[in-house]
Amino acid sequence: MSRRVPVSAGKLPQVGDRALVEFEEKSLALFNIDGELFAIDDSCPHQGASLCGGRLEGGVIQCCAHGLRFDLRSGYLLNSTLLKVASYPVEVIDGQAFIVIVSEETAL
Repeated sequence: MSRRVPVSAGKLPQVGDRALVEFEEKSLALFNIDGELFAIDDSCPHQGASLCGGRLEGGVIQCCAHGLRFDLRSGYLLNSTLLKVASYPVEVIDGQAFIVIVSEETAL
């Protein structure tokens, strides 16, 4: 089962920018890359540093703590499949953006 988390209009990042979206006990980083929205967990899987404030280059975010770089499309560490940050699809329906959270049971 999946859940759609609405993103308020005030939280939608402009092109080339990012926003922190919090709901329940999750913090997600939402990025707007050339008009396409990407959402990932805000916590780096290495040691938990915030990714939202990292250096953004195209579709790649660099963790400000240790420099790890993650592809926003896949969530994987750049040039590797050994480390991944959770990523979530973003849907826009009638002008409203939703981050889609897929439950672990559905993902199996």
